Amino acid sequence: MTKRILIALTSHDDLGGVRKTGYYVPEAAHPWEIFRQAGFEVEAASVGGGRTPEDGYDPADPVQTAFLADLERRTVPRLADLDAASYDAVFYAGGHGTMWDFPDDPDVARLGREVYERGGVVAAVCHGPAALVNLTLSDGSYLVSGKRVAGFTNSEEYAAGVADVVPFLLADKLRERGARHEGAGDFEPHVVVDDRLATGQNPASAAPLAQRVVELLT
Repeated sequence: MTKRILIALTSHDDLGGVRKTGYYVPEAAHPWEIFRQAGFEVEAASVGGGRTPEDGYDPADPVQTAFLADLERRTVPRLADLDAASYDAVFYAGGHGTMWDFPDDPDVARLGREVYERGGVVAAVCHGPAALVNLTLSDGSYLVSGKRVAGFTNSEEYAAGVADVVPFLLADKLRERGARHEGAGDFEPHVVVDDRLATGQNPASAAPLAQRVVELLT
């Protein structure tokens, strides 16, 4: 049976009043292409559904333009309307918007929990691990507790100039939940896999992370 992957996107478009934000397009587009090339079925959905705010779009990148064209051809569903049993993996794409709506959205957590507990893969890149900071399993424990993870580092947040704008520092929050956060150099590709949890540090990690997800599913 063909594997199915859900790419989860933020619907939040305001970077603390500094500028507009959203999901980071290459962090969704390049994994989307890698999953499709692997023969998987891929669906994208967002917290609010419908038109989804974008950040980091490069119109010179044909993969990004193809991904956005694919989204335009369909109605992006809400995460709340999806059944986790339909997916073998959920991939939380990053973008600063995730820092506002991923942590406390019940369906962001529900989909990750149910996919993981059914034996599937949970993956998140850059700020996408904001989905993991409040994601608990059925026994009440945090999914990330005791696990090695990657995610946007404090150093990268300061380099981006928004460490004092985001609602929390992602690496610190993951550590608070019991995760063993592992960081590489600023903006260098870095992927960590612990059991069926796969995480990437930054935009440069999106494609390598997707490749690891393919390996986990095959």
